[in-house]
Amino acid sequence: MSLLVLISACEKESASTSYPTKNPMTETIYSPNEIYHYSYKSIDDGKEVKLSTYRGKKIMFVNTASLCGNTPQYAKLQSLYSNYSNKLVIVGFPCNQFSSQEPSADSSIYTFCTSRYGVTFPLSTKIDVMGTKRDSVYVWLTEKSFNGVASTTVAWNFQKYLIDTNGKYIQMFPNDMQPDDPIIIAAINK
Repeated sequence: MSLLVLISACEKESASTSYPTKNPMTETIYSPNEIYHYSYKSIDDGKEVKLSTYRGKKIMFVNTASLCGNTPQYAKLQSLYSNYSNKLVIVGFPCNQFSSQEPSADSSIYTFCTSRYGVTFPLSTKIDVMGTKRDSVYVWLTEKSFNGVASTTVAWNFQKYLIDTNGKYIQMFPNDMQPDDPIIIAAINK
């Protein structure tokens, strides 16, 4: 009988004791105000690139794919990058989450982008932009609790996010908006 009472007492204590649960999304040391704490792996050499190296320029993040109806946007993104290189960096993030439109390995993606579209802007290794394995850059871009401005969902390939010269979130542009759209140009020049 005494053993049963002891077990019962332990169960009561265990049930009434509140242990904090860990939530990695809220315990991050990263600032919700700027993106410079993050980095990505470069597709051409696999080295880590800290986003803080782009401080002082606007940054446009674009999730990309080689087999998408929006793939020709690579040419306009490259033109935008060339024309505004003094104040804008574009970083492409290949992703295979939308109808498997980016099935290739990183080396093939890099060759495709550089040979077919003359891409010289930085490209990341292939990542996830949604779901539980979402890259940390895209957690920041899509979560208001991190970027301080808006929560969004990546709807399809070639959705664009613009960050200001201080690493702060400016705006999201939908995948079907062309990179040379006057709204995007105005936001870059603002």
